Amino acid sequence: MAVWDKKILWAVMVVLTGALGQRVNYPDPVCGIKGSTITLPCSFTPLESVDDNGREVLIEIIRVVWCKNHKFCQRGTPSVYDSKSNNNNPRYRYLGDKKGDCTLQISDLQEEDEATFRFRMEANDDTAHWTGQSGVRVIVEDQMKIRSSRDDGEFKRGEEVTLNCTTICSIHQLEVSWFRDGSALSESGPALHLSYLTAKDSGNYSCGLKKNNLTLSELYSLHVEEG
Repeated sequence: MAVWDKKILWAVMVVLTGALGQRVNYPDPVCGIKGSTITLPCSFTPLESVDDNGREVLIEIIRVVWCKNHKFCQRGTPSVYDSKSNNNNPRYRYLGDKKGDCTLQISDLQEEDEATFRFRMEANDDTAHWTGQSGVRVIVEDQMKIRSSRDDGEFKRGEEVTLNCTTICSIHQLEVSWFRDGSALSESGPALHLSYLTAKDSGNYSCGLKKNNLTLSELYSLHVEEG
């Protein structure tokens, strides 16, 4: 096939399909607790072009953008990150590059972050601009909950119970703080196991993300009978 035929074919395919191997790969929905930090793993494949010798070459990406709740991330759409801007919100940190990594980190997660985030790449060739329209959904949970291995909070001396600090999000990698009557306990983890209960274990328990009191759960009342 002649070089110009290849170029014409390439241009037609760009118009009809928007890509020659061009794509953005997003993760499944990402869930986070209000005030925490989450990461949106992301990768992209730029458009491939054809040079004068008919060889495929990669288009140079000159701008990367992340926006939320917008299909195309262009034409004045407010962005959460723009590589050409000097006024990006510091809560949104771009961990990627312009080669193939488009990972975004969101710190101090807020209710306004519950949205669909999309990535856009722009190149030195207008036909190679591309927005991954499927996007990644971010879910924000505002409070932890305590679930007990027992239905009620009444116990006898010598019994045991496990309290779990739960949320719709996966928190196995997060540091959790536990409190009894407002005082911090030494345990840190999503599960608090209390064995051989005594009266001193009685109290109102709460849990939340470490160093973030905004996520504290509602109180769980535990009472151990004396004697």
